[in-house]
Amino acid sequence: MSEPIKVVVTGAAGQIAYSLLYMIAKGDVFGPTQKLVLHLLDIPPMMEVLNGVVMELADCALPLLAGVVPTTDPAVAFKDVSAAFLVGAMPRKQGMERKDLLSANVKIFKVQGEAMNQHAKKDVKVLVVGNPANTNALVCSHYAPSIPKENFSAMTRLDQNRATAQIAAKVGVPIENVKNCIIWGNHSSTQFPDVRSAKVMVNGAEKSVYEAVNDDAYLKGAFVETVQKRGAAVIAARKMSSAMSAAKAAADHMKDWFLGTTGDKFVSMGVISDGSYGAPKDIVFSFPVQIKDKQWKIVQGLPVDDFAKAKLEVTGKELLEEKEEAMAVCAQD
Repeated sequence: MSEPIKVVVTGAAGQIAYSLLYMIAKGDVFGPTQKLVLHLLDIPPMMEVLNGVVMELADCALPLLAGVVPTTDPAVAFKDVSAAFLVGAMPRKQGMERKDLLSANVKIFKVQGEAMNQHAKKDVKVLVVGNPANTNALVCSHYAPSIPKENFSAMTRLDQNRATAQIAAKVGVPIENVKNCIIWGNHSSTQFPDVRSAKVMVNGAEKSVYEAVNDDAYLKGAFVETVQKRGAAVIAARKMSSAMSAAKAAADHMKDWFLGTTGDKFVSMGVISDGSYGAPKDIVFSFPVQIKDKQWKIVQGLPVDDFAKAKLEVTGKELLEEKEEAMAVCAQD
């Protein structure tokens, strides 16, 4: 058994964390032998609920869980952590303008970024789940200048998982037979789910998704829209946002970051842009990446046709606007 690592989850009394904490504590993320101490951060009004979650974690009797630290203090929450799941964010409320949402979230992620800058390990891997995730990750990084920008990421894995599931269902194959669906850009309705480079195993033979589906109109139309609007569809049906699937995606994202991707597989992560594929630089943009030794690298040389370029432009523009609005709020400090 290895030395326990410290892992922080914010918004720890919430819906997503309720599914996520069990996955982390039982070894789904950091491996079946990695002991860990969970740091659970939430706001004071949620502490009674959080104490109930702590009781349940104890009652799970999980061998890898070496300790649990519930707290409302970011300095305690981020102390010596190796991994951070930033789930807690201000959700968009009815009638709320995007700039109001950004402004509320800048305040949250400023506090967390500063606490991380002072107290977390310098090689901490940070996954922002709380929306608007891409720009929240950028803000958090801005306030944690001593931690490399590459260590901050936003979650688009839920969108990738949604895309993969749609293709598997369409072709009629098990989920593990589909690989390399890409999510480009923002985790918002402007994201571009792209299967131009995706592969599917049909009757023992690997084919391109375009060949297997054989319906370009669907792949450029209904498929893209279904993935873009899936979150809203879940809210309409469940009267609450995606929680179980978001938790699973967060676990997948961090697992691949810590344990690496294999072979020719790649995964989608919102990471700091270096301008690859014409994306604007210095925003958090979702790219296909491969991961080795806990370092991600953008997969280069994938085909991007005019249809895709137009989609990338739209989502890149939205992210630039979000960045501008968020940085204007930061400048007012």
